[in-house]
Amino acid sequence: MDGENVRPINPTPSDTPSPTPAPAPGTLVVDTSRADRVGEFRGVAGPYWSLRPVGGGVEWEVEPRHVRPAVLIEQLRARTARLNARSRGEVL
Repeated sequence: MDGENVRPINPTPSDTPSPTPAPAPGTLVVDTSRADRVGEFRGVAGPYWSLRPVGGGVEWEVEPRHVRPAVLIEQLRARTARLNARSRGEVL
């Protein structure tokens, strides 16, 4: 008997967060555990996500719960910083 007041057979606990799906490689995200540092998603390494600075450099790992998508202004700021560094010859 199905109805609005019928409990589901296998209820899922609402306090258990579902795992965050990994973004596509190259997506710009923000690491909130490191002062809102913007990074490029590189891949999954065990329970962590690998991020790389937008202008290149050493990758770092972060727990997915500390990552959020970068909003447009954050993406623009990161890309502009990379282009400025490139124009100064700091980055290839």
